[in-house]
Amino acid sequence: MEQNTETQATANTATLSGRGGILGVKTGMTQVYSEDGRALAVTVVEIKKNTVTQVKKADKHGYSAVQVGFLPKKENRVNSAEKGHFKKSGQPGFYHAQEFRAADDQAIASLSEGQELTAEFLKAGDLVDVSAVSKGKGFQGVMKRYHYAGGFKSHGASVSHRQIGSIGNRADPGKVFKGKKMPGHMGHKKVSILNLKVVRVDLEKGIVLVHGSVPGPISGIVTIRKAVKAEV
Repeated sequence: MEQNTETQATANTATLSGRGGILGVKTGMTQVYSEDGRALAVTVVEIKKNTVTQVKKADKHGYSAVQVGFLPKKENRVNSAEKGHFKKSGQPGFYHAQEFRAADDQAIASLSEGQELTAEFLKAGDLVDVSAVSKGKGFQGVMKRYHYAGGFKSHGASVSHRQIGSIGNRADPGKVFKGKKMPGHMGHKKVSILNLKVVRVDLEKGIVLVHGSVPGPISGIVTIRKAVKAEV
């Protein structure tokens, strides 16, 4: 019964209307040549299976959205709560689940649990917004984190070349203000790059080529949406 449901779900494909969105995996960078002979640096995003796991309607949930599951889990890696939530999708669970808001119920009327989303709404020349979690760089000092110049390199400045230096101002105000740029955790934050141009879309191979760099490491999850602030 479950195998039949999964086969049927794979056969049914759909796209999000409106701004739309799709999940993929960053696989690296390369270059392609444009029609006028220019070399374009592009990021390769592999569009793996995106399965609709929940359709949210305004009358029931208060807003319109579609929840998408990405990167299926094996059954022995899923707990009972996940199995119950993702039961209608035909998969036991997913490593990543994400919502895409819709303008109204009409925009997601053709979608149902178990359908597979495709990148058909993207075409060469489209502008997209790409979001991902940036590379984590651990605990870093101010020279790497905020491009401070560092201390003096001579005249008795012993072992203080990369230190932050003074952070206060004597008795007045007698404290360090909130937001002071200091050493700390760097990277591993959600970063969005706006208005990147789609160079090529290969639906058969499940690949999208985006002009420019995309945040995050190779094999990181990437969200591609239609540009919300498209250049005029």
